[in-house]
Amino acid sequence: MHETEHLLEVRDLKVHFPIEKGIVFKKQIGSIRAVDGVSFSVERGESLGLVGESGCGKSTTIMAVSRLERITSGQVLFEGTDLATLKAEQLVRMRKDFQIIFQDPYSSLDPRMRALDIVSEPMRIFVKKGLLSLDEQTIEQKAVSLLERCGLSSSFAKRYPHEFSGGQRQRIGIARALSLGPKLILADEPVSALDVSIQSQILNLLKDLQQEFNLTFLFIAHDLAVVEYFCNRVAVMYLGNIVETASSRTLYETPLHPYTKALLSAVPIPDPVVGKTRKRMILNGDVPSPSVVRPGCPFAERCPMVMPICTQQKPHLQHVQADHAVACFLYETQGGASV
Repeated sequence: MHETEHLLEVRDLKVHFPIEKGIVFKKQIGSIRAVDGVSFSVERGESLGLVGESGCGKSTTIMAVSRLERITSGQVLFEGTDLATLKAEQLVRMRKDFQIIFQDPYSSLDPRMRALDIVSEPMRIFVKKGLLSLDEQTIEQKAVSLLERCGLSSSFAKRYPHEFSGGQRQRIGIARALSLGPKLILADEPVSALDVSIQSQILNLLKDLQQEFNLTFLFIAHDLAVVEYFCNRVAVMYLGNIVETASSRTLYETPLHPYTKALLSAVPIPDPVVGKTRKRMILNGDVPSPSVVRPGCPFAERCPMVMPICTQQKPHLQHVQADHAVACFLYETQGGASV
């Protein structure tokens, strides 16, 4: 493959969870549409941020991409191979190329294992399956080296997770994710559980590692300031759908979708004078239930600019510029190119 081609491409991904009634004879009476037709691509070496309110389907998207969640329909193409069609054995072989950094560093680490063993475990598993050829000494040396590269002294290698701070535990998780030499890192809100002072350290570490190991990131966050700092491209999700995608600079300077504008208007500004004069967009009501089927735009019920067509038809994600696409009838044109 050429270096300019997509490393990851997701096409019309859907993840629906059944709603069942009955104890013995269960009957499906509906479904929760956690992810409902999501499409995006991630270029080699870039960082794509997925943003949106809690419950919009961001984490489910990452779990489905990694095949840790069942895919209802759609394609997940990694270097051209559809992960959704792979059998368990085939999937294991490819897992070394994409790894996850989880949100809660404490619950994602085995409390009975030392830091050295946590980082070594993926390599040992692949050696046992015959997918990697490393001796035990090399495995331990590599694990210690990764811990040191992630900011932890080799003297910490024999410690257990409860002996570390939250930021240090996340560094262990990052070292573990790097142990198999992945190409893609799926980061599920990796700094949201950390103190603000520690967040910047972890983000800077991830940026350095991205350059050093030529990593590609699919990065989830609800903090738009974090996404602006770390990601060079952003996709905004609402109720299982992507409503806008753009480069970080374009999205933050000229947001188009009403939902994106509402999210950005809620971001705190350090300057109190500017903050007082800034116009806020307040959304009415709560996020609707993803179990209700809607014929129109998923944002229509809360949109301050809703039109009659918004409740009748679902807008498609269309390019308005080369690096900017939006799913909104305010910008839909006859000649617009669908994503």
